[in-house]
Amino acid sequence: MLMCVLFANSSGNVLLERFHGVPGEERLHWRSFLVKLGTDNLKGARDEESFVASHKSVHITYTVMGEIWIFTVGKDEYDELTLVEVLFSITSSVKDVCKKIPTERIFLDKYGKICLCLDEIVSQGMLEHTDKDRIRRLIRLKPIAES
Repeated sequence: MLMCVLFANSSGNVLLERFHGVPGEERLHWRSFLVKLGTDNLKGARDEESFVASHKSVHITYTVMGEIWIFTVGKDEYDELTLVEVLFSITSSVKDVCKKIPTERIFLDKYGKICLCLDEIVSQGMLEHTDKDRIRRLIRLKPIAES
């Protein structure tokens, strides 16, 4: 299962998170752990350089893209190789939506479209789509929800 996809800024503030199969009381632990992992390892990293870690019985892949840190956490069949594929799909879709490497401002401006992309890539903890062009077509069919 793909347990978590988390976006944070370079200051460690969480911008977007999706948890699947993670109890509410464990989510704070995961947020803190992933932000600390980013703080320790992503300062000075090149854009889209992938990192891999493990914690307890789960696998973690993460990268930096401009001012945005992206983390994926999985267990069981979602090993490091699968998570890197998920991470690549997410980064390519975010760049496609933002039209370039995103700053925090651009990310927040395109938040709705990024959420739609993430929904197409990961559905209920399972990998759905990885092809950027297919994801682009699918999100064009859906309106951004009104709050």
